[in-house]
Amino acid sequence: MIRFIVNKLKFFFRSKRGLYFVLYRITGFYPNNINYYKEALSHKSSFRQNMGNGFASNERLEFLGDAVLNAVVADLVYTKFNNKSEGFLTDTRSKIVQRETLDRISVALELDKFIVSSLRSPVQKSHIAGNALEAFIGAIYLDQGYEVAKKFVSERIIAPYINMDALAKKEVNFKSKLLEWTQKYRIALDFDLIERFVDDDNNSIFQSQVTLNGVPAGVGTGYSKKESHQRAARMALKKIKTDADFVNTVKTASDDSGDAVE
Repeated sequence: MIRFIVNKLKFFFRSKRGLYFVLYRITGFYPNNINYYKEALSHKSSFRQNMGNGFASNERLEFLGDAVLNAVVADLVYTKFNNKSEGFLTDTRSKIVQRETLDRISVALELDKFIVSSLRSPVQKSHIAGNALEAFIGAIYLDQGYEVAKKFVSERIIAPYINMDALAKKEVNFKSKLLEWTQKYRIALDFDLIERFVDDDNNSIFQSQVTLNGVPAGVGTGYSKKESHQRAARMALKKIKTDADFVNTVKTASDDSGDAVE
């Protein structure tokens, strides 16, 4: 309580009270170190301008915020759906933290209005708002700690903007999510049919493999090529989330075959 009062008193003596007010409106608290938040809203496209002001781009904070967000959402999902399987929990978390959702919430919070960027076209600006939201969560974590970051995600993101029960029932397009990730990092994405056979009832079964820059990333089996692609993509996304060495191998690999998505 004393800390809150002190921070509130400091607010009235700040030279940039407007930004402090904006941050308070969005987060519900006054920041201790406003520079974290300035960096979180600094896109890499304005790198020279950021460096001139003493700030780097928000990519490092985006990395940190992504980890914090996933931890918080995993906690919330685990608690809410206490009788569900690991696969269900993983799918539900993926739906909550998907890029389109983060973009929408960032705009609703009006974070997009304060992003420093040199980008002009709508295509270039794709997902810049969602990335900034992740960086913003990273800034909160550094400035206020995990519990405050968890409270922000729970009360300012999940509660007003996400219906977890409805979202849990929504089917995830893993192939689209994988395509989104590969486009972000300019990685070649290929789906190849490994085998086609029939089950005991003479139904066709397809087994497909997905490769990223030529690196095998996942195998999926289904009663259609589409279903096998979805399951292979899901496996690849899980490896991307959990295996940093795999991601590094993919990003440093060369693939002359170009992008091919069936």
